[in-house]
Amino acid sequence: MRISDALRDLAFEPRPDLADTLDRYYSPTYTHRSDGKTMDRAAFAAMVAGMRERVTGGTVTVLDELTDGSHYAERHVYEATMADGTTLKREIYIFGTLAPDGRFEHLSETGIDVE
Repeated sequence: MRISDALRDLAFEPRPDLADTLDRYYSPTYTHRSDGKTMDRAAFAAMVAGMRERVTGGTVTVLDELTDGSHYAERHVYEATMADGTTLKREIYIFGTLAPDGRFEHLSETGIDVE
């Protein structure tokens, strides 16, 4: 499982069915922590749905990625084009765990804006 694939399928080249795409990458008990705030899977799904309305395209470039058993770590840069024409570019750091079936069980992330 790679977070870059999930980002592409969820935001940058979105698959039509959000629920199926979430099921592909995230366990039913998935939790997501971003900059100190933790979301359950339902809150994460709502956040992704809102993001899909605002993002019209983008890219993700993986800088580092490591899987060790059920532990996952990754660093990437994404550039997103928004519906209003602006772009966002951020470097993101992710640490988490994988469920026994290989899907993401928990991810914690933080990031910085890149110029």
